Amino acid sequence: MPDDPLSRPLIEIARDLRERTVTARELVEAAITRHERFGERLHAYSFWAPEQARAVAEAADAAFAAGVSAGPLQGLPVSIKDLFAAAGYPCFAGSSRPLPAEPWERDGPLVATVRRQLGVITGKTHMVEFAFGGTGQNSHHGAPYNPWDAAAHRSVGGSSSGAGVSLLEGSALLAFGSDTAGSVRIPACMTGNAGLKVTIGRWSTEGVVPLSFTFDTPGLLARSVCDLAFGFAALDPARIDPFALIAQGTARDLGGVRIGIGDPFLWRDCDAGIAETVQEAVDVLLRADAIARDFTLPEAVAAHDVFLAGGLSAIELRSFLDRELPEWLDQLDPVIAPTVRNAENLSAREYLARVARLANLARAAAPRLDAVDVVASPTLCLTPPLMADVADADSHLRVNRRIVRNTAWVNYLGLCAITMPVGRDRAGMPVGLQLTAPAGAEEKLLTIALAAERALGTGTDRLGTPPMLAS
Repeated sequence: MPDDPLSRPLIEIARDLRERTVTARELVEAAITRHERFGERLHAYSFWAPEQARAVAEAADAAFAAGVSAGPLQGLPVSIKDLFAAAGYPCFAGSSRPLPAEPWERDGPLVATVRRQLGVITGKTHMVEFAFGGTGQNSHHGAPYNPWDAAAHRSVGGSSSGAGVSLLEGSALLAFGSDTAGSVRIPACMTGNAGLKVTIGRWSTEGVVPLSFTFDTPGLLARSVCDLAFGFAALDPARIDPFALIAQGTARDLGGVRIGIGDPFLWRDCDAGIAETVQEAVDVLLRADAIARDFTLPEAVAAHDVFLAGGLSAIELRSFLDRELPEWLDQLDPVIAPTVRNAENLSAREYLARVARLANLARAAAPRLDAVDVVASPTLCLTPPLMADVADADSHLRVNRRIVRNTAWVNYLGLCAITMPVGRDRAGMPVGLQLTAPAGAEEKLLTIALAAERALGTGTDRLGTPPMLAS
């Protein structure tokens, strides 16, 4: 067994399992050891489940020994955000107490896919309460720590706040998140991981505690684009062969790939070192024969304006709580409570006007995207904030608006997007390159991102080791 069996690319680990040069039990023991070493400091999990993980790992090994392959995820450690319903695991959705066991301790389709493939669920990761925010703040349970800053408690992003930390910690090789306005891409970017937001409707939201039934999408975080592509193919209902998808991405180059750049809305007002680092990464892609296209998308600005006006999430979350969990309203995290409670003042006329406005913007944006293969931009325009600076409702709202500026429009226009780590900003924190593609273009987006990762190197290549994990 390698000294660190978790350090290799996911596709290689999966092959090792099938060739029985490593066992699922060895992987899970290595993951448990990593959690025991770093878990108390990093605070990634709301529910850590080592015994359940060991039992599934043993079942995966028994299946391999019998020559049975249950699926690509067999034997691989996976963490799930604590809004995915899963049998045998309490579901808090970031709130102060567990949600009713029925239906929130019953496997939804994505979790059931992991179980069928004998994927090893290591636990459920912390999140912003009811996924309402991108700062990672949670007054009930505390926020995870960003290991890229050993001196201060900085944000890991949200709302899937523990997901990226579980990957850095080494207790998971894939992490389930959800993305309504950036909640996969934000924590992936802030923790130096890769993250995928799929097109609305591509993956079922059944068994996922809702924030916005209009825009919720399940998503994945992983240590690299290559790992992300493997996880996407393993989970996608189309059941793409992950080995074939990665081979396709590895075989293609960037020659002729049209990259849309230059939209001032997506590049303005970035903290020191962010726009420069992303531009340097784009320049590498252009030297690898990608083609730059001057590109602006006015619909992105218009969609952001709808978000600033209040969007749809607050009223749709309020509607869910009123129907399903009315007693939770009086116990909401103080940083989100005012916005959720005030949502009742939104008129039906204004809500429907916003829905119609966003639908019209999505239709108008679609033909513009025909001119490019992907749109490139910084994933985030700011350095991960100090948690002390987002501890109250007013500061949380102000900072959250900056956090989601470059991500929410993707959701509002119905597109898919990936973030990949490309360097560090002047504060030494991770910077992400976001590539955005039309609705339903995940396979093409992933093959382009795989080619980009080959040109740029992985996050480990470009960022090094987080200071909190170096000792």
